[in-house]
Amino acid sequence: MRWHLALLLAASFAASPVDGVAGEKQIADVKELAGNWRGWVRVESGQEFATMVVEEDGFYKASTTRGTLTQGMFYLRDGKLRYRSTRTTGTTSLSEDQGKTILRIMPVDPTADTGGTEYERVK
Repeated sequence: MRWHLALLLAASFAASPVDGVAGEKQIADVKELAGNWRGWVRVESGQEFATMVVEEDGFYKASTTRGTLTQGMFYLRDGKLRYRSTRTTGTTSLSEDQGKTILRIMPVDPTADTGGTEYERVK
């Protein structure tokens, strides 16, 4: 009976479409983050549109439409992507969904005024 259940489960995954399913992307080097990103960041007064430029060494500068500037560094520790900025530290994940590359940033303290941020790679 377990064999039939396992076969049914495997068949359902094989038959289901995988397009459009978000998947976390493992990276081996912060160079993979290099480029331009855009998204919405949480600030004390709500949300603001932000842009971020990541250099090949992992150093980044992010700024909002109101001129708030944050600088920091992405780095790998124990195979996990992390960041340290002038405001917070925390974890980061990279995923791909429907042709978009998404960078999610979550501070160690999720109650911090910055909250979580999601950036999309600019092509």
